[in-house]
Amino acid sequence: MSMISQQHRNKSVLLFLPAQNFNEHEFLIVSNSLDSANYKTFIVSDSSFLCVGSNGLKVKNDIQLYNAHESNFAGFIIIGGSGTRNYWDNSSLQNIAKKFALNKKPVGALCCAPIILAKAGLLTEPATCFADDRKALEREGVEFVNSPVVANQKIVTGQDPASSTEFVNRFIHELSKL
Repeated sequence: MSMISQQHRNKSVLLFLPAQNFNEHEFLIVSNSLDSANYKTFIVSDSSFLCVGSNGLKVKNDIQLYNAHESNFAGFIIIGGSGTRNYWDNSSLQNIAKKFALNKKPVGALCCAPIILAKAGLLTEPATCFADDRKALEREGVEFVNSPVVANQKIVTGQDPASSTEFVNRFIHELSKL
């Protein structure tokens, strides 16, 4: 990732997509909004070829999960979708989120993805997630808030695809404080 110059580093956001069944609506809203705000997005995944959305959208990842380094990016977002549940216990993904948080960089998670942040120990305040995953969030000791977006200390959680715009706007607000 040395190809990212210092000036672009502060304007780059890492987006995680599961290899299968990511939420296309969330991905498109988030990536287009970041692009409109002049942030460059880089897709990270463990897919060796293409990430495939729940409706068949194919996205090539830029970076393999094991090659992601927080020092190259201003923030990190985990996109939701049913495929994201397969990553709840993924220690590599949890560690990347922890490194961003330790470096006081914004970390965001949509839909079922906040469970990853909870399992990484990053959600110490109330948070939101997809309503169907409320019990999984609470099992990690995190109070569920029935709200589209909840932000605490640079950690932004979004409830569902309908909250994507509000979520990414709050995330961009956190990025602007860097």
